[in-house]
Amino acid sequence: MDKNIRISILCQIYGKLLTEKQYQVLNDYYNNDLSLSEIAENLQITRQAVRDNIKKGENKLFEYEEKLNVMKKTMEQEEKIAIILSEINKIQNNSSDKEVGKILEHIRKELNCLV
Repeated sequence: MDKNIRISILCQIYGKLLTEKQYQVLNDYYNNDLSLSEIAENLQITRQAVRDNIKKGENKLFEYEEKLNVMKKTMEQEEKIAIILSEINKIQNNSSDKEVGKILEHIRKELNCLV
């Protein structure tokens, strides 16, 4: 997975655990696609301070994920749901029983809510 996407996801998951400034800088840099100069100007700090906040914030996000594994578990869960949905489709396509079809459709809807 691309580092920018990974940081963006981690920021959504753990962003509230960062300092307000770290969160704001990471959000502006990764989600709002602002440059270091633009962020520095907006926050009235130096580019180096922006860079330091980015590095510290990234390190914290990776540390939280290493300990808690929320993103990893979520991705694994989504993969398992996709496999289950695929198997439901196979059963539904090969079954002529309408009652089974209704049950499988209900299960599919419930699983789609989890993704």
